[in-house]
Amino acid sequence: MSDFYVSLIPTDVNWQPTSKAAAEAEAYVRRVFPDPDGVQQDVTVEFYDRITAVDAGENIQRITCPRCDHDIPLDWYEDLIEQTEGEFDSPNVTVPCCDTAAGLDALKFDWPSGFARFEIAVANPVRGEYEFTADEVGAVAAILGHPLRQILAHI
Repeated sequence: MSDFYVSLIPTDVNWQPTSKAAAEAEAYVRRVFPDPDGVQQDVTVEFYDRITAVDAGENIQRITCPRCDHDIPLDWYEDLIEQTEGEFDSPNVTVPCCDTAAGLDALKFDWPSGFARFEIAVANPVRGEYEFTADEVGAVAAILGHPLRQILAHI
């Protein structure tokens, strides 16, 4: 059985909130995603030392180059993630389609994906509306003090 994650990450790959803001955001997320007894739902907050892939996992079927609009082979992306263990010092990579530099956060994924140094996630959400609503994303962004993107992943 695969796990399902709904994550929020900052729109800036290097941005991180204060610990206090992260704790307040976690408390808010725990209120809007209540955890019934005996369920494998879990809320996590991660501060990453390096830029880290937060992608859609098995949902990704297509990646398009932001430079030339050609498809980027999924094997190239999978190999990149495997070689780097999904961690990067810089968001810049050389894409194979046109052999030019592009930002990881500029790659066009068919399912929202991203790269970040901070993530708040709910694993296996059990409420009826398993995604964050637009209002909830806005509330977490306000608590943290930075705009956010939502990522849905099957791992």
